[in-house]
Amino acid sequence: MYPFALYRPASLADALAAFAAAGEQKYLAGGQTLLAALKLRLARPDRLIDIARLPELKGIRAEDGFLVVGAAATHAEVAGVDIPALAALAGSIGDLQVRNMGTLGGALANNDPAGDHQAAVLGLGAEIRTDRRCISADAFFTGMFETALEPGELIVAVAYPRPLRAGYAKLRNPASGYPVVGVFVAETEAGVRVAVTGAGHCVFRLPEFERALAANFSAAALQGLAVPPGDLNRDLHATAEYRAHLVGVLAARAVAAAG
Repeated sequence: MYPFALYRPASLADALAAFAAAGEQKYLAGGQTLLAALKLRLARPDRLIDIARLPELKGIRAEDGFLVVGAAATHAEVAGVDIPALAALAGSIGDLQVRNMGTLGGALANNDPAGDHQAAVLGLGAEIRTDRRCISADAFFTGMFETALEPGELIVAVAYPRPLRAGYAKLRNPASGYPVVGVFVAETEAGVRVAVTGAGHCVFRLPEFERALAANFSAAALQGLAVPPGDLNRDLHATAEYRAHLVGVLAARAVAAAG
């Protein structure tokens, strides 16, 4: 660790103005990723702007067929929402401390390739609302730890379409709680979506699986479908071939969970 200033703004406008000041600034919400980066000196900002308590970033509400979740909502708070698959996903993240500190907005802005929330956002076709614009889930995740956010742009909320049915299944790393692979399956008014996290460099969709489930929303419809292992992750936790196998297994479990 090294010296830095900490600033607690009173409002969203105050936070945005503080970020535009001279020097290198970083937003701080739950700090589950940023504080570790500071300890390892992977990030060295001059000032942290604590946005965890800003009322504009808090709250969970219903809005015209959407569930709108504030960016500063913790994983534990998201675990209490009335979309069961999303609640189950949030309730499976990390451990109790991580769920009580980590935030939805922080998880999405960091875009860890094995992040759980990414699967729900992409799987439901959610809309990411920032202080400047609205970004579709399909356009938001651009690569490993990369998003469509511009410098200083801040996630304010995420709007999830309410699904007709949805399910999530993952193989949980017993040490970290991250998914070795996680699959979110949803049927919404816009159609069927299948999103995979943990398997590749970034969360991604499976169009072939989506077409099969659109014709027959059952685990049986996925029999015979496979994901090529070529672009999947290989590490000490799993080979690419094993991850490819897991995608099919977990997709079927997610469909069964969706009912």
